[in-house]
Amino acid sequence: MARFSLTVNGRTRVVDVEPDTPLLYVLRNELDLKGPRFGCGLAQCGACSVIVEGRAIRSCITPVNAVENGSVTTLEGLGSVAKPGTLQAAFIEEQAAQCGFCMNGMIMNAQVLLDSNPDPSDDEIKQALDPILCRCGSHLRVIRAIKRAAAANRATA
Repeated sequence: MARFSLTVNGRTRVVDVEPDTPLLYVLRNELDLKGPRFGCGLAQCGACSVIVEGRAIRSCITPVNAVENGSVTTLEGLGSVAKPGTLQAAFIEEQAAQCGFCMNGMIMNAQVLLDSNPDPSDDEIKQALDPILCRCGSHLRVIRAIKRAAAANRATA
């Protein structure tokens, strides 16, 4: 076991785990954050996505020691049930989730896109979400939600 100090959602957290423990397990089991989900365990589906230093990464294959000096943002870091972030609110307003399992990956990848491109086209949104596996039929609502969030961000900028 080793002690790691992590910055998660703007807060310093200390955990005692093996250095090669997947970040996903640390977030869910040690820090009780349920936004990132276990999907495939092979970095293929994106359900476990988190943002580290402005990039969406797959936490199921990222060892905790790889992010010790980085800043990790999970779905919970974007907003809460009581006060959802702009992107989360847009997903709710557009009813963009069907089963909702992939939504963590969709939202985290969309946040990275909006952080770098405040007015993405439909094609840019589709490209940003391409790595996320999703079998539902809500893709058009997801695109509308991201465009809604982008417009809301621009209106408050």
